[in-house]
Amino acid sequence: MADVHAFLATLVGQTGEQARAAIGQHFPGKFQVDVLSEDSMVTMDYVPSRIRVFVNAAGVVTAVPQPG
Repeated sequence: MADVHAFLATLVGQTGEQARAAIGQHFPGKFQVDVLSEDSMVTMDYVPSRIRVFVNAAGVVTAVPQPG
């Protein structure tokens, strides 16, 4: 899982769609990727196959995406 976290850290500063595409290329078929506004309300359930990517109003990733 360390490989996943290290890769996800490189996505900060990209657009949400660039991040979604990069995750899909790096881990094909492994994760469902949700791109959400940084102020979105989300459920607290943990889904290991999900990665949430939070973006600002300009659509730029503002924090390291996290699995779950």
